[in-house]
Amino acid sequence: MNFEDVAAAAGKLQESGTPVTIDTVRDALGGGSAAAISRHLTAWRAATATPAEPARAELPANLVSELARWAQQVAEEAGSGTRAALALHEEELEALRDAGEEVEAERDRLQFDVAELTTARDQAVAEVAERDEEIERLNAELRNAKQVAMEALVGKAKDQLAIEGKDAQLVELRAQIEKDVAQRATLSDARLAAEMELVGARTARDSLETENKELRAQITALRKKS
Repeated sequence: MNFEDVAAAAGKLQESGTPVTIDTVRDALGGGSAAAISRHLTAWRAATATPAEPARAELPANLVSELARWAQQVAEEAGSGTRAALALHEEELEALRDAGEEVEAERDRLQFDVAELTTARDQAVAEVAERDEEIERLNAELRNAKQVAMEALVGKAKDQLAIEGKDAQLVELRAQIEKDVAQRATLSDARLAAEMELVGARTARDSLETENKELRAQITALRKKS
């Protein structure tokens, strides 16, 4: 909004006989800052105001008292113009005061909104910090859980390998035992056969010894007879 807009609106109002005030100009413009309108309106009045031409004091031809009455009437008319101007300025000042109060109320509301937003921001920052701490704690627990799970898997794998190794050892030991049993059975059979042969040999030896004794006895008897 500039001076030309305010001046054009004020001129149209003045031509239509409407009082030129801040409110009527703002209504004609469809809005605007009261302070800006007042500043431009003051400049417009200063540029367009024409000094009131004093009425020519012509003495009436009949009576001097008529001259005094006429002079008093002129003074009253001049004073009424000044009073009207003063009243108009008072209205404008009142409008400015109202606009200032509105601005102050808006400023207070904005300050309250800023305070609420600041509080909300601080709360949000605190919540974000708490969530960051919670996320860090959960990440630490997750890392520990992964470490425990990994160690458990490694231990299980080791146990499985140990079991498999033991199974292999058991299979090998079982085969060795079976082999030893077979070897012992073979040795036992051979020992039994050898013992049987030894018994047979001893029996044959005893028979031979008996026969030898009998032969020796016969030989001795024969020698004695001859």
